[in-house]
Amino acid sequence: MNEAFSIEAHNKNDVFDGLLIIDKPADLTSAAVVRRIKRLTGVNKVGHTGTLDPFATGVMICPVNQATRLAQFFLNGCKTYRATLRLGIETDTQDLTGTPTAEHPVGDIPSELIERVFDQFKGTIDQVPPVYSALKHKGIPLYKYARAGKPIRKAARQVHISLLSIRSVRLPEIDFEVECSSGTYIRTLGADIGAALGCGGHISALERISSCGFTSAQTVSLDRLEDLARAGRLAEVVVPMAEALRDMPSHVADPALQEKIRYGRPLTGEDFPPPNGVESRPNIKVTDAENRLLTIIHIPENKNEYRYCCVFHFP
Repeated sequence: MNEAFSIEAHNKNDVFDGLLIIDKPADLTSAAVVRRIKRLTGVNKVGHTGTLDPFATGVMICPVNQATRLAQFFLNGCKTYRATLRLGIETDTQDLTGTPTAEHPVGDIPSELIERVFDQFKGTIDQVPPVYSALKHKGIPLYKYARAGKPIRKAARQVHISLLSIRSVRLPEIDFEVECSSGTYIRTLGADIGAALGCGGHISALERISSCGFTSAQTVSLDRLEDLARAGRLAEVVVPMAEALRDMPSHVADPALQEKIRYGRPLTGEDFPPPNGVESRPNIKVTDAENRLLTIIHIPENKNEYRYCCVFHFP
């Protein structure tokens, strides 16, 4: 798996400009997943749209080549997780990889109390980011301060929990599902629930089952990606850029508009009218007749002169 494969396809741009929806395995960092994709595909430009902890598994959106410029449109999307909360043991990382910092008896917690505590964390809540996180302080990730014995605690910030449901209770473990806004730490949510139950706890398993509308059913494993790369069949699992922005209003450009876009000339409402509902979604994707993404346009409130967000180039 250290070799780079030469990818053959009928349309090279279809293969290399798009999203790979990866099923991240446990015990790999998100950065390691990106490096593995680069090795398997021979592509140098690969990113991701949201870090998963090394012990976590599941949906990881990885844009490739020109699609890396789309990352900004996926960073704030909702995500859904399935997690296991192990009560009675607190750790410094709030998950199973950390060092235990306290242990408490769990006992027989009534199901009514568990449900009531979970209900407290639904909606918009304040959450203090964990000291072991990739958030930065003076340009340095917090986990580096924590590992050096100098933990930095950030101020609480608001996150939104739109769904929080208990799947099963097998004390001292509770399986649950959560749908939340970007920036929510499931490790911290679990630790806070454990604290509210009076016995502490940590997250012992975590799987992201959806991210920005992409689900587990659409993922490809790294092993499968390797097989496809060897066979020159990566196009089968690459999501084209225009299709990736499924909820964004669209416009198909005629040859004259394509020419303007190619040279970055100013665009206005005279070139094409704003689609219905653009007030709530002021960005428009512009494609050619082959559904290749040419540009993303931002339409200001006055709807007069449009602004280019990004322009994509094809031979």
